[in-house]
Amino acid sequence: MCAEVMVAEDDEKQAELVRRYLEREGHSVTVVGDGRAALDRVREREPDLLILDVMMPRTDGLDVVRVLRGEARELPVLMLTARSTEDDLLLGLDLGADDYMTKPYSPRELMARVRTLLRRTGRAGTSAADTGRVLAVGALRVDADRHEVTVDGTPVECTPGEFQVIAAMAAEPDRVFTRPRLLEKLHGFDRYVSDRTVDMHIMNLRKKIEPEPRTPARLLTVFGVGYKLTDPAKGARRATS
Repeated sequence: MCAEVMVAEDDEKQAELVRRYLEREGHSVTVVGDGRAALDRVREREPDLLILDVMMPRTDGLDVVRVLRGEARELPVLMLTARSTEDDLLLGLDLGADDYMTKPYSPRELMARVRTLLRRTGRAGTSAADTGRVLAVGALRVDADRHEVTVDGTPVECTPGEFQVIAAMAAEPDRVFTRPRLLEKLHGFDRYVSDRTVDMHIMNLRKKIEPEPRTPARLLTVFGVGYKLTDPAKGARRATS
């Protein structure tokens, strides 16, 4: 699997280490040293993956993610940070990051995350989101080939992580997915991320596909177990039969 990867890191030694590991795996690598340069280069030529440090000059990593998602860019983003609090992690995910590593980290673990993130976001592999089918759950449609989600024909912008969650659930409507199972769909190894990652993606998806996110009708919580995706029209028909 070869990909175009951008590394946005102001620590030159750290950036060089990451570049060498990525190139060993056959990736083409671009390195920039600040957030403003990262935004400019992504707009010139969008990479397959952005490895993004949080603490950078000019524009920090969180603002970079906020701008990219505001421009509806769906490239996968893996954030690196010296901050380790849960609030920082959740803020990054809420803004649209797909994965998060705290410093110091193992370069080998970083490469494992890169491989898994590229695979799980459609760059390789044949997961539920890569079967080539258009999955339908009521008015919701998931087109794996086009990497598109629509509700009643209206496009829904999803991050790569959100797309993997909704595609996996749309492939098996009404099935209850536990958090560990959804983590497997996201990253392959549930030890890399916390259950809160899944909860954040579910919350963001509800904002996008539910008329009333606080009282969801499609993406439901099964208390004590996990989540399921269902057709709300079926429930309405059963209620009136």
